[in-house]
Amino acid sequence: MDPVRRRSRGRRLGSLTGAVTAALALAFTAVGPASAADVNNAKNAGFESGLSNWTCSANSGTTVASPAHAGSAALKATPAGQDNARCSQSVAVKPNSTYTLSAWVQGGYSYLGVTGTGTTDVSTWTPDSTAWKQLKTTFSTGSSTTSVSVYTHGWYGQAAYYVDDLSVFGPDGGGGDGDPDPTVPSAPAGLNVSGTTPNSASLTWNTVSGATGYNVYRDGTKVTAVTGTSATVTGLAASTSYSFQVTATNAAGESVKSAAVTARTTAPDDGGNQSDLPKHAVTGYWQNFNNGATVQKISDVPAAYDIIAVAFADATTTPGAVTFNLDSAGLGGYTVDQFKADVRAKQAAGKKVIISVGGEKGTVSVNSSASATNFANSVYSVMQEYGFDGVDIDLENGLNPTYMTQALRALSAKAGPDMILTMAPQTIDMQSTQGGYFQTALNVKDILTVVNMQYYNSGTMLGCDGKVYAQGTVDFLTALACIQLEGGLAPSQVGLGLPASTRAAGGGYVAPSVVNAALDCLTKATNCGSFKPSRTYPDLRGAMTWSTNWDATAGNAWSNAVGAHVDAMP
Repeated sequence: MDPVRRRSRGRRLGSLTGAVTAALALAFTAVGPASAADVNNAKNAGFESGLSNWTCSANSGTTVASPAHAGSAALKATPAGQDNARCSQSVAVKPNSTYTLSAWVQGGYSYLGVTGTGTTDVSTWTPDSTAWKQLKTTFSTGSSTTSVSVYTHGWYGQAAYYVDDLSVFGPDGGGGDGDPDPTVPSAPAGLNVSGTTPNSASLTWNTVSGATGYNVYRDGTKVTAVTGTSATVTGLAASTSYSFQVTATNAAGESVKSAAVTARTTAPDDGGNQSDLPKHAVTGYWQNFNNGATVQKISDVPAAYDIIAVAFADATTTPGAVTFNLDSAGLGGYTVDQFKADVRAKQAAGKKVIISVGGEKGTVSVNSSASATNFANSVYSVMQEYGFDGVDIDLENGLNPTYMTQALRALSAKAGPDMILTMAPQTIDMQSTQGGYFQTALNVKDILTVVNMQYYNSGTMLGCDGKVYAQGTVDFLTALACIQLEGGLAPSQVGLGLPASTRAAGGGYVAPSVVNAALDCLTKATNCGSFKPSRTYPDLRGAMTWSTNWDATAGNAWSNAVGAHVDAMP
């Protein structure tokens, strides 16, 4: 998280996100099913006829047999440094009509959109995906529109992306394949309880081919509808068992219900919130290296910090495994014994000290069951060796939600319910609940302490209202926090992560007064900017900074102001 380690990635994502924020807006648009009379107006929508009817920029496209979502072929398009691998076709449509545009994508950054609608052109996108994922949006045609251009593209210099089963469902424009209406999908398989809290249960299931959405049933009653393959059901009673089933839906109808699973909610204080942690807390990263900021011992960290994240653990040659090596030489001869004693002293004073895994150049990768086991075993070993209270996940180069969830649950089983679990995703990682970081946070919600998203080194981003906000403003903090607060995380699991000084990050620094204003806006609806949340979140956990060292370099101005403000929150 220090500028030396993260600046290059922060700048790359800043320029990327600044360029695509308009595309992001559609990621939050609700999409309804097509009507029963609709047809797919796209030609060669499954790429079974090669690139017939498709045009790809700079010869970037080809068809491949694997991976294919369905059938025997899919599009593979490879971006270059100066080309985003855009593939498009002209589709005949009817004027004054509504169409559903969808496609299955896999691989690198993938975009789906339409131009020439005569009304509002739309698009949607997803970051890197290791499995097939459906993109979907809707558009309306103008009074004289008879054709539109639908397109997919990747991102400059990024990995190849794959597309299959693209559709433009709506009234027959007279020029498409006239694909028949979809058939009723089969029942979802693999329904699983991924986590529980005192008042919620999180579920996951397998993708159903041809489905456009899913209904979730609790004890036989439909409680929610989603487009993805996960859901969190809230409003449950503590220490209570519930039966859940899921159905798949599309324009043709609803499947039969899946096999039932039982979820039992936890007791009121089980896991996640750690009863001895303050209701509102300040987190600070402590640097285990010297990069020009004030060199500190753990004992030097001000009392304003409730959680101290030691940055960072080191990767080993064993996949997924980590270790910790105190930089005694870089820290002026700080010994391991003194470090351990200082950790114990902070804990005796009521503070939590955890080990952070990752950073901008962190190379820890958890992408298999074996590496998940290695991660859990090695982190637990480090916790035992140094007395750490838990772990912080700051993996800025990608995260596999399936195996990281497995790793964190295995670690929690070893460490027990008092383990502190924090996360520090970048802004782009929390723009949508379909992102790997967001999925992981929701998967482990019952054992999660707080997500301190980094509101810096990110350029412009979307708020929960679909509007674009620039970093360095109170609106950027509140409108982006709203995505997490309304996307399934509890207010007590959301914190605001900011640099402690202008030197601590490449961009996004705000004065402590702006941090405090954002906290007031979210908890009390006061001191807001132009964005005002639809409701308040008085249980908001607090704030985080990179780093305690940069804070000390600036005279501890950040912790003095923000720490006192967080302590005074109701």
